[in-house]
Amino acid sequence: MNIKSLLIGSAAALAVVSGAQAADAIVAAEPEPMEYVRVCDAFGTGYFYIPGTETCLKIGGEIRASVYFADPDFVNDDNADDNGPWESEVRARVTIEAKNDSEIGTIGSYIRLQGYGDLDYSDSSGAFSLDQAYITVGGFKVGYALAFWDDVGISGENDAFTNDTKFNLMSYTYSSDAFTVGLGIDDLSPSYLDNNVGVEAMVSASLGAATVSLYGVYDFEAEEGAIAGILSADVGPGTFELYGAYASDVSVYANVAEWTVGAAYGFKATDKLTITPSVNYWSDVGFVDGDAWGAGILAEYALAEGLTAAATVDYFDADGADDVWTGFVRLTRSF
Repeated sequence: MNIKSLLIGSAAALAVVSGAQAADAIVAAEPEPMEYVRVCDAFGTGYFYIPGTETCLKIGGEIRASVYFADPDFVNDDNADDNGPWESEVRARVTIEAKNDSEIGTIGSYIRLQGYGDLDYSDSSGAFSLDQAYITVGGFKVGYALAFWDDVGISGENDAFTNDTKFNLMSYTYSSDAFTVGLGIDDLSPSYLDNNVGVEAMVSASLGAATVSLYGVYDFEAEEGAIAGILSADVGPGTFELYGAYASDVSVYANVAEWTVGAAYGFKATDKLTITPSVNYWSDVGFVDGDAWGAGILAEYALAEGLTAAATVDYFDADGADDVWTGFVRLTRSF
């Protein structure tokens, strides 16, 4: 065999081997593209896009641990539950919000679940329940939600006038830079044997450093109504609040007193500490003869972002009854 034949044979052998290896080669498949969670800033902080959609989702919640105390002479009264001078409570909330733009406006949904610790005096079951759930389309709202009437009152812990403020309802709210107007209809059936409704309205105007709000409600079954007005203004290092309310008689919306007035001042002592003294007066408590008044002071301190400590002491004195001292200390973690 000459040199030329040997070279030709070697080249042919190499070609055969290379062809066999090429036929057996494994080609790795390219990875599927991954869609990462994107931040959605169209509706405020905390929202993110649900992957594959243009809907923005926000998940939040709160854990609140409280210890309540009362004057032992009050809790041991024959007309009160004798549970001792103090009680503890733990409340948890989970909120889910979803929003997206559409050809009919912004569509939103809100769900809030709430539960208490097992055997807490506020809820012996300890189970979570639906606290709110509603749909919004532009300014329209429909579902199980707090009514406008829930905003009646002032800062502090001793104001009291409204009764039920959460219903199956339908409402519309129009807002501009300085004015807000709202109308709503509430299903009051759970409070009566028959199907009955109530109506509510509110109007609010911001005038520089001050905001004035008016509220009105009417219970068609009781044929009774109530009105309330609130003034809030920035004064010095804090916010001053003044409110008054009147009810024609007992209704689903109001059953505390015929009328009331109250005032509070939220003093911003530091960037983290707010101290709010308040005072309230009620006439014809329970819609019978007899007046009452109360005063309290609430302190709230921001320990860190999302963590607040609070404490209050309140005094209440009603005609024909012993005066009462109550209060609480509380730690709240929100996210």
